[in-house]
Amino acid sequence: MMTCTGAGPAPDLFDAETQALLAAKAAFCAGPGQQALGDLITAYERLLRETRRLVRRSDKAELEMNRLNARLQDLAAELEHRANHDPLTGVLNRAAIIDLVNRQFAHQDLALIVLDIDHFKRINDSFGHPMGDRVILGVVACLQAVVPAAAQVGRVGGEEFTVVLPQHSGAASERVAQELRRAIENHAFGLPDASRVTASFGVCWASAGGDFDSAYGLADEALYIAKRAGRNQVRLASHALQTLEHVV
Repeated sequence: MMTCTGAGPAPDLFDAETQALLAAKAAFCAGPGQQALGDLITAYERLLRETRRLVRRSDKAELEMNRLNARLQDLAAELEHRANHDPLTGVLNRAAIIDLVNRQFAHQDLALIVLDIDHFKRINDSFGHPMGDRVILGVVACLQAVVPAAAQVGRVGGEEFTVVLPQHSGAASERVAQELRRAIENHAFGLPDASRVTASFGVCWASAGGDFDSAYGLADEALYIAKRAGRNQVRLASHALQTLEHVV
């Protein structure tokens, strides 16, 4: 029993020409003027063969062009990722965070959390840079596990990070910073001397129309207050919300 499927053989683009050629051959065998008609048939057959060859070459060239275009798009995406992301941690780099913050400030309020790993130089000097890299990766893992879905994490310095929080008040951002601080404090980094890793935090909130430099400056000022007060603390920038400093 014959079965029918939706995907049949590809149509012959030269079917009409082939049928015309067969008709011409039949006329050639039956009528006068055979030499002229024979020459015409020969030329027509040669033209068909050449056209088929050109179509095959065109199809092959189109496939190659599509392959190269897909490869080009992959390379462009890879270059864009490398330009915007930190190679060690995979989070946004400083330039990308600055651009993101300035773009988002154009239409909404933002909170910035700036954090710095406490005594990171001691870790590098005592246990080597590979151990320092492991600590940085562990801190990023803590940040990514805690921050809200709408947040963005960026590495803005060697051991310094910024978390961008849209749609969060200063108080809500301070709570997020406290969760981040505890996550790092309780994380098992596996240092050879079994010491803990902690980080200090500065938090700033600013309304729409702000910019990265001014917001980051306030958060960074709060961060250094936390550092001077003993580290492993969260401080809220007093200038932005007119609130007193908070000490953990």
